[in-house]
Amino acid sequence: MSKYKISLIPGDGIGPELTEATLKILNAVQQKFDIDLDIIQVDAGDTCLEKTGVALPEETVEVIRSSHACMKGPVGETAADVIVKLRLMFDLYANIRPIKAYPPIPSLKPDIDMVFVRENTEDVYRGIEFEMEDTAICLRVITKRNSERIAKKAFETARRRNKKKRVTAIHKANVMKKTCGLFARTCREVAKQYPDIAFNELYVDAASMRLIKEPETFDVFVTPNMFGDILSDEAAQLIGGLGMAPGANIGDDFALFEPIHGSAPNRAGKQTPCSMILSAKMMFDWLGEKYDDPECLRAAQAIEDAVAETLRKGITIPDFGGDAKTIEMAEAMAKEIIEG
Repeated sequence: MSKYKISLIPGDGIGPELTEATLKILNAVQQKFDIDLDIIQVDAGDTCLEKTGVALPEETVEVIRSSHACMKGPVGETAADVIVKLRLMFDLYANIRPIKAYPPIPSLKPDIDMVFVRENTEDVYRGIEFEMEDTAICLRVITKRNSERIAKKAFETARRRNKKKRVTAIHKANVMKKTCGLFARTCREVAKQYPDIAFNELYVDAASMRLIKEPETFDVFVTPNMFGDILSDEAAQLIGGLGMAPGANIGDDFALFEPIHGSAPNRAGKQTPCSMILSAKMMFDWLGEKYDDPECLRAAQAIEDAVAETLRKGITIPDFGGDAKTIEMAEAMAKEIIEG
């Protein structure tokens, strides 16, 4: 039997509710497949800061460090002190955000299926900012090393997906000639190592337009940090909103999985759990690949199939035309896994 230690941060707002829903899926996976999960819940985020005075306690970090992977619900205003720190601490340089239509959830086009591969550790999100009198300055850091490894991750992702086999690099090198210029040149150099994968480039403003005009034509995007954050949120609206968009933060030796949306406390009971449940699907894909574990790969496919079938049956929240609550959707998906 495959055994994995999973650290789990419930988060803030709707985070604990999404965590409860996702735990039903993790339990169903353990019933269906030869997988044993040791799930350890740890604190981080706004509520943790209120209770302890620290948004990311050292004991939480130690549990995460000793686990095979981490799952995290959304956190609130302390996001920079939690997820940004964890990305840097564990060198989770690749932020992976799949954007896929799941009929009958309303989407701009029924065949949207793309992935954002976003550099996750530098750019303006390094937070190097300062003020001088009435002027605020932010430093944008782009390195060849990080541009190269995120480009390689994008090409490897396109190769594994075996779909359109195309990587599109996003930048603004006509204006930011040094930073975006370095990113673009590095992507072109990496592209030469993957002759089986088509490669093209788009300026970020043109990409934002074409995402709306022809989203079904795209396969894999590779982006600097901030552009990828903005464009992937835009793209999520094409498939029903942020509630349908999972995410992963992946390094060479560790990975953390989370919905890409915020804590949205006003959405309690009304939020689809798909974002976090599909993040769990991504976790099993990663565990399966890293540890050469076919049971995890089968579990990942079972989760996605369960999400798709539950939605097809119309078991969904009122926003999408159903009458189910968050936890009821998760229960229906868990049943699909066990009976599938």
